[in-house]
Amino acid sequence: MLAAYASGNEIRIAVADRLAPLLDDLAAAYAEDPIGIGYLLAAHAAHVEALDFARCSPDMPEYERCMRAAQADATREALLDELPSAPTVDARLTPDDAITYATRLTRLAAAARLAPNRNPR
Repeated sequence: MLAAYASGNEIRIAVADRLAPLLDDLAAAYAEDPIGIGYLLAAHAAHVEALDFARCSPDMPEYERCMRAAQADATREALLDELPSAPTVDARLTPDDAITYATRLTRLAAAARLAPNRNPR
C-alpha cells in the first residue's frame, strides 16, 4: 500500500519505494545497452520538453498538445519495454485497501488543515 503522512500543513504520499526498483531496472538496461537506452532517453527528454512547451504556451493548439503528449507516451513506453522486468508503477489496491487508504488520507488532510501554517508561501 502507498504510504502517506502529514508534513506540516500538507500531506505527503511516499513514492520513493515504488520508484527505486524502476530506477534500478533502468540502470541495468543502460548497462546492457548504453547506446540504445541513451538514444531512447534523449528522445524521451526531447519529447517531454516539447510537451512542456506545448502545455505552457497559451497559443498552442490543442491538437498539437495531444500530438506531443502521444510522442512522450510512446518514448516512455519504449523505455519501459526495454527494462529487464515488467515494472508495476501504478498502485493496485483492493476495494477494502482503497477505502482504508482514503480514510487515512482524509484524517491526515483534516489534521493538516487544522495545523498552524508552518510553511507560509
